[in-house]
Amino acid sequence: MNRGLTGEYIVQKYGDEEVRSFVPSPLPPSPALSIDSALREELDQALISLGRLDSVATLLPDIGLFLYMYVRKEAVLSSQIEGTKSSLSDLLLFELEEAPGVPIDDVIEVSNYVAAINHGLERLKENFPLSNRLIREVHKILLSKGRGRDKDPGEFRRSQNWIQGTRPGNALYVPPPLERVADTMGELEKFLHDIPEKTPVLIKGALMHVQFETIHPFLDGNGRIGRLLITLLLCYEGVLHHPLLYLSLYFKQHRSQYFDLLMKVRTEGDWEAWLRFFALGVREMAEGAVATARRLNDISNEDRQVIRDLGRKASSALRIHQVFQSRPIASIPFLSKKTKMSQPTVAAALEALQKAKIIREVTGRKRKRLYAYKKYLDLMNQGTES
Repeated sequence: MNRGLTGEYIVQKYGDEEVRSFVPSPLPPSPALSIDSALREELDQALISLGRLDSVATLLPDIGLFLYMYVRKEAVLSSQIEGTKSSLSDLLLFELEEAPGVPIDDVIEVSNYVAAINHGLERLKENFPLSNRLIREVHKILLSKGRGRDKDPGEFRRSQNWIQGTRPGNALYVPPPLERVADTMGELEKFLHDIPEKTPVLIKGALMHVQFETIHPFLDGNGRIGRLLITLLLCYEGVLHHPLLYLSLYFKQHRSQYFDLLMKVRTEGDWEAWLRFFALGVREMAEGAVATARRLNDISNEDRQVIRDLGRKASSALRIHQVFQSRPIASIPFLSKKTKMSQPTVAAALEALQKAKIIREVTGRKRKRLYAYKKYLDLMNQGTES
């Protein structure tokens, strides 16, 4: 549906150039969304897939192990969209403080993202509302270290930004001028709290994401915060009890279409095309997460059965295997600390796990060796290739 502009352009002078900054109208859209039967079916199927995803916790013996890795996979993917080159293995090595040769600024950005996600989720558990204050808190953590720490972490921007181009005058898109940021974000916060009217959660998430990206309220980190907000909203609204849905892989795979649809909303008011794209992404990513959880569960059960047949080393090997499910790259000192077993005991259990082809030593060194749960890591790495 072509509604025309979903906001207004404000013409301002930047140097010798006139620049048109776009200020979006408050949500919900006007005229109202046109949800035909086909789009309704796609939204319903996405919600069904979310329900299946939410129930995946009952499939896994320890949802915390899965979440630990899944959050980190999202951090890697979301940061890759912004140009970082870090892999999931880089992040895990960094967290072990054993990451020689890893681009440190890149991996710090990814590590910040993990901390930002976790902070947002913890605040929601404390019944803190999904609000501009929480968004700023999450942003402050996202830019707390590494690149971006000089871009006003935790504060809405006080200068003009733009998307693509070398200056506002040749940019692809120029967000609202700084004096309109607080007002537009205030209107977005009202929409999140169902003012002026209640909006179905999946539609709310789709509209919220576009509006946030359109306002671009921070000097840096807008894309990562905008993607993170989708998961926070689904948890806040109770659709998900665990943060299991992330759309960064879908947006990465369909990057050109994603940006084109955002612009079509602004210039043509085609919210419906965006909703179809969003619903399909939710469905694909939810179904993919369920399949991943099931496969990880199968791998774990198969390997545990093999370990039980290891004789007297089975007990210590099972404890080490448990750690590898949340930390698929680990050192002997790390495993010793986590399992409270001596380093010689850990080393003997690792030798048995290597002979059983469950764990692999990955450095080739005689000292400071690292071990990987390769099957587990390979499955979680899918989609994170640069």
